[in-house]
Amino acid sequence: MIGQMLAQHRLAFSLVTARMRRAPLALLMMIAVIGVTLSLPAMLYVALENLQRLAGGFQTAPQISLFLAMSAPEDQKKEIDARLDKHDGIATYRFVSRDEAWQKMQQSTGLAEITGGLEQNPLPDAYVIETKTGDPAAIERLQQEIQQWPGVEHAQLDAVWIKRLHGLLELGNKLVLVIAGLLGFALLIITGNSIRLQIATQREEIELSRLIGATDRFIRRPFLYAGTLYGIGGGLSALLILVGAVWLFNESVAELARLYASDFRLLMPTADVSLALVGGSALLGWIGSYVAVNRALADIERY
Repeated sequence: MIGQMLAQHRLAFSLVTARMRRAPLALLMMIAVIGVTLSLPAMLYVALENLQRLAGGFQTAPQISLFLAMSAPEDQKKEIDARLDKHDGIATYRFVSRDEAWQKMQQSTGLAEITGGLEQNPLPDAYVIETKTGDPAAIERLQQEIQQWPGVEHAQLDAVWIKRLHGLLELGNKLVLVIAGLLGFALLIITGNSIRLQIATQREEIELSRLIGATDRFIRRPFLYAGTLYGIGGGLSALLILVGAVWLFNESVAELARLYASDFRLLMPTADVSLALVGGSALLGWIGSYVAVNRALADIERY
């Protein structure tokens, strides 16, 4: 039983490959269309991955500047220091005395005239805090918590840039999903139409096969192999286009990175991305073929 089933699969596969060899130009055009279609969302995904890696090379979490009240006694300052040291959400913190901040302000270009007109140091003692997380909501909760501590005048958080970056990356991920969904649907239509054309050219052969007792599964099998092979070829084509595009852009990216004293380069697609691209393409090809064959068989049976 198993041997007979394997023989049927080998027969179907050999029939499909023989037909493809007889029409190499049509095969190459089909693979190229699928490859170009799939390479677009794949390029966007790889670009977002590299952008996230580039963003991770900068400061991954914004700083919180904690300004103490001018009237805060020493015991409150020691309590704040102890709380910062034990807090689970804080990675590192650094104390900046008011005298140190005043000296830096006086040495800053353009501020000497302003500070020269002041009779006394108006700056408070402060802490510069770096958080363990880069999540904007978690950082805001930490900032609001610290703001309530006794002896704290103001906890300032500059999270605008991290919110914008987080929002842009989230938008980019959703855009990739939408584009991938639309192009995946287009791929189903492309594969389905190709299989329907093949069925139309073999309609008499299919009708004759039914007359001598061939089942729908037997008739469907070669077309499913064809759709799957189209998908695999298209997925490999998309992967080659993607690798070529990353290699091409890397020349300009590396040159630009050197101007900023960086060795940043675009990463090639990982094994998981490559497998998902080829496997997803094969699955879409199979589904498109399955739908097209079932509709065609239903039409033949109706007439």
